[in-house]
Order: sequence, then C-alpha cells, then structure tokens
Amino acid sequence: MSLTVTPLEESGTKGARTRQAILDAAIARFGREGFRATSVADITRDAGVGGTVAYTYFPNKEALFLAAVDEDAAALIQMGLTFLDAQAGPDWRQPLLFAVAASVADHPLARRLLAGLEPEVTGRVLTIPALNDLRAACAQRLRDEQVTGQVRADIDPEVVGNGLVAVLLSILMAVVQVGDTTALPYADAVEAVFRAALDPPAT
Repeated sequence: MSLTVTPLEESGTKGARTRQAILDAAIARFGREGFRATSVADITRDAGVGGTVAYTYFPNKEALFLAAVDEDAAALIQMGLTFLDAQAGPDWRQPLLFAVAASVADHPLARRLLAGLEPEVTGRVLTIPALNDLRAACAQRLRDEQVTGQVRADIDPEVVGNGLVAVLLSILMAVVQVGDTTALPYADAVEAVFRAALDPPAT
C-alpha cells in the first residue's frame, strides 16, 4: 500500500523548513549585529522569504530573538551531551569542558550572550532545558563511577554535576571574553582540581 502525503502534511513540512530557515538567519544576524541593530526585515531577507512571513511563526521581533537564543544555546549544550555519550572512558570531565569551549565559535548568538553583549537576556542561557539535561548526564556519570570506585563515594553526584556545568559556563565566558589562547592553557589545571576533589584516596 502506497503512502499518500496530504496537502496538510506537505504544508507542515514546508512550514517547518521555513521556520528553521528564519531561525538560522536570526541566529546569524542577531549573533553578528545584536538585537537592537537587527530588524525582522533583515532576517527575512537573509532567509529568502517574504517580509511578513516571519510573523506567521513569531509574533514579534522579541519572540524571534528569544527563540533564536534558545535554539543556538541548546545546540551548543547538545554538543556537550553528544560528546559525553561518546566518551566511554573515565577521563571525560576536562575534555567535555574544553570540547564545548572549542565549539562556541560555531554558535554566534550563544557566544554573544556569553560575552555579555545582550545583558537583558544573558541569564536565559541558564534556564534552557538542554543545560538541565547536561547537569543530569554529568551527575549520572559520576554515580556510575562511584559504583566502579573511580569517584569518591562521599560526594553528592548531583551537586558536583551542577558544579561541573557551572565551571563549564565560566570557561565559556572566559573563552569568549579573553580568548581561547588565554583560557584554554588552564585545561590541565582544571583537570587537576577535579582529580583532587573526586578521585578516591590512594590505598
């Protein structure tokens, strides 16, 4: 039996692509020029759609900006989750932090927020669901390592997982504000702090 695509399904698929094109253009334009210097007309022109099409998906410029912030910041944090899933060995904490830091340049709007250039919404990065997912994933990895004896049994994995994400955000801010050539050389020092805090005592 063949599958027939209805006009509604076609419209929905096209609508999803159009919405994503607008969001991608918004991330690039807002990331490059900021909220105040960017117009919805700029974004729709970059996206290659009609001047009023954006308002089909976003009621105003502010809503489009916040959606773009969420999209770009979530993509950056999702990179950390993907890295964590792929990192099977015990040495994952420092590589996770600096893998995400190294990829921040690919996320212009998240980078702009972390640089403090949009102070009204900088705190929004802290509330995106993907960040909670990363906290939970770090905590679970620590719990697993407690079971195998790789991490001290007397630490609270949830608290330390939250701390890892806080350190990650601090490193991201340092990278975008002072440059990776200044921040990234501290990678070994960060790992030394983690080992001192989390490794079981030597027998």
